[in-house]
Amino acid sequence: MQQIDLEIRENAPLAPFTSLELGGAARYLVEAGSPAVLARAVRWAHDRGVAFALLGGGSNVVIADQGFDGLVVRVTLRGIETAQRFDGAHLTAAAGENWDEVVARAVDEGLAGIECLSGIPGTAGATPIQNVGAYGQEVADTISRVDVLDRRSCLQRTMPPRDCGFSYRWSRFRDEPGRFVVLAVTFLLHPRGTPAIRYPQLTEALSSLGAAPTLAEVREAVLALRRDKSMVLAADDPNRRSVGSFFVNPVISSDDANRIRGQYPGEEVPYYATSDGRSKIPAAWLIERSGFAKGFTRGAVGISSRHSLALVHHGGGSTTELIALARDIRRAVRDRFDVDLKPEPTFLGFENPDPTTCPTVS
Repeated sequence: MQQIDLEIRENAPLAPFTSLELGGAARYLVEAGSPAVLARAVRWAHDRGVAFALLGGGSNVVIADQGFDGLVVRVTLRGIETAQRFDGAHLTAAAGENWDEVVARAVDEGLAGIECLSGIPGTAGATPIQNVGAYGQEVADTISRVDVLDRRSCLQRTMPPRDCGFSYRWSRFRDEPGRFVVLAVTFLLHPRGTPAIRYPQLTEALSSLGAAPTLAEVREAVLALRRDKSMVLAADDPNRRSVGSFFVNPVISSDDANRIRGQYPGEEVPYYATSDGRSKIPAAWLIERSGFAKGFTRGAVGISSRHSLALVHHGGGSTTELIALARDIRRAVRDRFDVDLKPEPTFLGFENPDPTTCPTVS
């Protein structure tokens, strides 16, 4: 069997590979452009008892100031293929492919199913991990298989959706962090399918078109909405250093929803009914009502001037500052509404897997 040599960098800064531009260095860093290199990196770390972590596009990760004392593997696998079958079009994207380029490819080919996920930064391989979603769609709706490297056996395997444990912004990959390395994701899309227009804000944005919008028109409307919220990475945007939505929209009981509505008589409290009879309330609304407005600034970190759900780094700051702000926001929402916000990004290099956790006061 051919021996794969690894090009290992030591004490490699990680901040340049992240959208926050924060965090320390990796003890070791490898760029993996093939499954063989990935497998070799896994074995290298295992044989030496070294901690192991993956880094894709860096748009949904918060890295500790002290960095990561182990091997970080940047996944750079490339390739997109489309196969027409009896049940639709199966589009397979390698884990390192830019996600928005995958969506653009699908739209260009007239394949419906992921058009509302336009403009989300990061890589294709990251999408099943947190079950990426926006504007009424999530990747779990269309994923037909996920090809992974199982670190327990160091063998490649294919996982159908039923094995992925998808739920709202969650998956088995987050339940078992570090076990699976995503190599490629296959989406079952619909040739000449109808665009998904379920989200009220998107419906309003498309209302001026009159006729049924095309996939391309839906994509452009989504991109415009995201740009208006600084949710599309742009070099000239002062809010660009972020991980997008920092907190997940909480799903609460109908009793809790009624209690919160009771705090604001005469005001329409935004919420969306879920299929199980509960309510999803926008975390951004809770944050603003808890005293943290858009544009809030504390030192080198703050809240986006366009979207109160995005925490931003203005430059020259530290991860410690960002985590402190996230913790204070989470505490304020809990004190005001008795609702605990959960963070959406992953955390790397911290002793606590969720460093934004607030101690419960008895």
